[in-house]
Amino acid sequence: MISREDFMFTIGYDGDTAIVDGKAKAQYGKLDTLSLARRGLFRSSFASALYSGSKEELTAFAELYNAASGTSYSTAEEFQRLFGVKREAVRKVLVL
Repeated sequence: MISREDFMFTIGYDGDTAIVDGKAKAQYGKLDTLSLARRGLFRSSFASALYSGSKEELTAFAELYNAASGTSYSTAEEFQRLFGVKREAVRKVLVL
């Protein structure tokens, strides 16, 4: 299973290996979902909310994102499509 920090900063996949942005992970990996959103790191913030599985966390993220962007997204599926973020089964993590 991939860690929350690795999932938040995954930039792609090579087969069953997640490719992770190591610099961003080191700088922002300990921030919570809403702190990431307040810094404008919306993709990572959404990944954090998705990883948590919490409807409340997703709702709070959606409110911040929609206020900043003038949109009205509300479901995980809409955000998954918008940001290209989806939970995948991975065996390895490669941090670049």
